[in-house]
Amino acid sequence: MNAAVRATVRVGIYTGAKVYFVHEGYQGLVDGGDNIKPATWESVSMMLQLGGTVIGSARCMDFKEKWGRLKAACNLVKLGITNLCVIGGDGSLTGANQFRTEWSELLADLIKQGKITAEEAKRSSHLNIVGMVGSIDNDFCGTDMTIGTDSALHRIIEVVDAITTTAQSHQRTFILEVMGRHCGYLALVTALACGADWVFIPEMPPEDNWEEHLCKRLIAQRERGSRLNVIIMAEGAQDRKQKPITCDQVKNLVSKKLGFDTRSTILGHVQRGGTPSAFDRILGSRMGVEAVMALLEATPETPACVVSLSGNMAIRLPLMECVQVTKDVTVAMAEGRFEDAVNLRGKSFQNNWNTYKMLAHVNPPESNINIAIVNVGAPCAGMNAAVRSAVRAGLIQGHQMLAIHDGFDGLANGQIEPITWAQVGGWTGKGGSNLGTKRNLPGKNIEQISLNIAKFNIHSLIIIGVFGCIMNIVLSVDYEELCIPMVVIPATVSNNVPGSDFSIGADTALNTITTTCDRIKQSAAGTKRRVFIIETMGGYCGYLATMAGLSSGADAAYIYEEPFHIHDLELNVVHLIEKMKTSVKRGLILRNSNANDNYTTQFLYNLYSEEGKGTFDCRMNILGHMQQGGTPTPFDRNFGTKMGAKSVMWLTDKLKECYRHGRIFANTPDSACVLGMKRRSLIFQPLASLKEDTDFEHRIPKTEWWLKLRPILKILARYEAVEIDTSEVAAMENTRIIVILCLISQTM
Repeated sequence: MNAAVRATVRVGIYTGAKVYFVHEGYQGLVDGGDNIKPATWESVSMMLQLGGTVIGSARCMDFKEKWGRLKAACNLVKLGITNLCVIGGDGSLTGANQFRTEWSELLADLIKQGKITAEEAKRSSHLNIVGMVGSIDNDFCGTDMTIGTDSALHRIIEVVDAITTTAQSHQRTFILEVMGRHCGYLALVTALACGADWVFIPEMPPEDNWEEHLCKRLIAQRERGSRLNVIIMAEGAQDRKQKPITCDQVKNLVSKKLGFDTRSTILGHVQRGGTPSAFDRILGSRMGVEAVMALLEATPETPACVVSLSGNMAIRLPLMECVQVTKDVTVAMAEGRFEDAVNLRGKSFQNNWNTYKMLAHVNPPESNINIAIVNVGAPCAGMNAAVRSAVRAGLIQGHQMLAIHDGFDGLANGQIEPITWAQVGGWTGKGGSNLGTKRNLPGKNIEQISLNIAKFNIHSLIIIGVFGCIMNIVLSVDYEELCIPMVVIPATVSNNVPGSDFSIGADTALNTITTTCDRIKQSAAGTKRRVFIIETMGGYCGYLATMAGLSSGADAAYIYEEPFHIHDLELNVVHLIEKMKTSVKRGLILRNSNANDNYTTQFLYNLYSEEGKGTFDCRMNILGHMQQGGTPTPFDRNFGTKMGAKSVMWLTDKLKECYRHGRIFANTPDSACVLGMKRRSLIFQPLASLKEDTDFEHRIPKTEWWLKLRPILKILARYEAVEIDTSEVAAMENTRIIVILCLISQTM
């Protein structure tokens, strides 16, 4: 939420507006006085890494009464505020819309009471509203993610990882209750991210006689060699008759019927706290920018809108339509229409639920198909989650799954063996590549690779890794043995694979960089007048540097895709010199590793050190391989899990098409595809179709969606010469924007 506040304040000031904080939510709006204060550029500094909301939030019964809204309206009119930005849940946003709807009536009453003059009422004749959803439950329809959800998942997964270590040691069953009174998103994604044996969510209660099915599932897992069981529950878990299912109920069932050593943990409000994730910081920043733009363009006829996330796009939707759909979910659950409830939650929720159901079902049909899995390129967090998901999805389909060790080298050397259900247990939470991976291209080994594909009777191939190796093997050779269906799952911290907006591993690397930058900024805050220059990974792709710049509040991020020259460096130095005159006496500069052959990280350090003499000193950090390691984030676990399962299902269908006269022969362009995320969908794209959008020399796509976010980074760093629509600036000349935070806790 603080990232959203920071972006709203700074973009508002950038466009010429006067921005106000309202402290303590709607209560501060009603009470007025010192609760409504002007915001400054410096007042939102060092907010990005803070959880919660620095301007406070409070439940407010007064605002639900008309007399309370009258007082709030009077306070706004006296300050000339006619634009309201509300960050909160559906209840807070619904209250804001009601406030807007009755605005004219409130002004008339205030005039009658002599609280305001007719002239003041005329100046504030209409109120514009824009909302941003802050809810860790991700329970608001119309947006893929709400502010706070990803950070809550980080807290949950930290606990799950800690619990599973002791559960494995003692061969225990753990039951973990997460928040979600009316929405099972946190529970569902947690179950996917940790490979839980069972999940309870309110949208889809278990079938009758679930107790017996649960016990059979747990026993089956132990028989496959698992030393632990994990059950995830949403706090709103219920059965088909809408009777609550509790942790204690499940614990007693498992311990008494199966005799398993069972423990239960209720996470509670720990899920709401802690440092926000990189995703949430970027999401809040983007929503804050879009909220200001929405207010700039609003007219008296414009309905209240809510800023939402659709894929990688920040969009605006009618507020009350989204609120109504959110209410429809609750109605569907109350009426027992559980399939409708899942569908109303949106495509992302449906995909998560379908993936979980598929991986939970173990009753394999007969199959003679052999699917091999290989990791290529540099290791990255989330690879193991994709392998685990693919292996188990394949086994569920009845296929034999083969593991290829050490990349294409292992394929050439015959390092190929069957991999079982139990072998991939617990892989979702492990970083790196358990199969081993190499950067080496097939090259001179291509003939041996083709021979081993025939020798081990490999019918199809899942390649998890970077794009360059894949294009080499698929598009540059002509061996009959290689005419088998192939799926490429993008996995690289650089996020530079054409055909996909995101790659497995990039989110974990981004969070690592962001956490490091937080610590570095804290160091700079203590010493004052210090500028840190940090080099990130990414090759020629500036994704990590750009997004880390947004999530950590960097002053500049140098990347290859946006050429920079000595004049740009001079402007950046001057910018920092001026910044040191304010109360914010620190600087952060990011540079992508291959941003420029001549303007190296060392060069930048020398330049800034020389030009900053007497004003600031410099330090340099090259983060290196720490960006490739670490425990996978919830996003990378979930993303890898869905990608692995979906690739197996696609290959299963494709193999049926390619089976001719007792053998597999796949030589059509659509038999070798990249499975990528485009906007909000996972889609298969033929490798050959991506050639035109690929810069092979620099191993990057020719079009990169995140480049459009770079102006936001510059605006939030207070650069003035950033291109922006001049009509929007002009429209803000006499406008006031107010920022409200009114997060209402759904669980006490």
